[in-house]
Amino acid sequence: MPLVLESLADAGPLSVDLSGIVPDRVATLSPADVLRLVIRADERPVELGALFRVAGDPASGRIECRGDFSRVHWIGAGLARGEVVVDGSAGRHAGEGMTGGTLRVRGDAGDWLACEMAGGEVHVAGSAGDNAAAALPGSRHGMRGGLVTIGGDSGGLAGARMRRGILAIGGDCGPAAGFELWAGTIVVGGSVGPQPGLGMRRGSLVVAGPAPEPSVLFRRGAVWSPAFLGLLAARLDAAGFRPGGGPTVAALAGPWRQWHGDLLAGGRGELFLRAAA
Repeated sequence: MPLVLESLADAGPLSVDLSGIVPDRVATLSPADVLRLVIRADERPVELGALFRVAGDPASGRIECRGDFSRVHWIGAGLARGEVVVDGSAGRHAGEGMTGGTLRVRGDAGDWLACEMAGGEVHVAGSAGDNAAAALPGSRHGMRGGLVTIGGDSGGLAGARMRRGILAIGGDCGPAAGFELWAGTIVVGGSVGPQPGLGMRRGSLVVAGPAPEPSVLFRRGAVWSPAFLGLLAARLDAAGFRPGGGPTVAALAGPWRQWHGDLLAGGRGELFLRAAA
């Protein structure tokens, strides 16, 4: 049986920091010990048992969060192995700095989802806020490995300064997707906001839906169907990613117009947009 954290009704805090509550840390503890773990609520230390009911086996390698976790932040942050499941929505910084394991959010996620993640998988059934898989303020690199899928929409600066890995967004995406992208792949199943790929150095940004005309800092390339997109689609299909409710293989079927840029950053990035009929 997994370890279950159930939020108490009318708990009160506007912000709860759940940093460090991951399967590795609780595996050797009893449920009573878990209740005594110190977390932070509204920037004050508090025992976990003051805000959550705890049941189940801490050694199971799985933590389930039930109830309202929309104001609970850093869920699954630093996860290295095992699984964390949120049966609803999650707050900011969910999955930050993960190196392994799996985080599943069955609702929406807040800003900074999977920021600076280095490994593992994050799957969000709903939408996410700004800076998904991006770099924290002042950092040169965002996501450095792993897989992030978002079933719905995402905010601005998705994948900013990504170094490697895959970010897949099923719905629409805000402005500056792939900002200063170093490497890795971003897939957007819906539309994308202004300035996609702004400042990108390398990597690939694939937009299956409507997109603005690339800026003058992108050079028009060939119309073709890259083989890697078929392999990518198979990988995303296997992970349960369904842009627009359909298979990824169909969403990523070509042909594509390739653009090279950002020319001010070396011009080695790839922006793939739907080829005109």
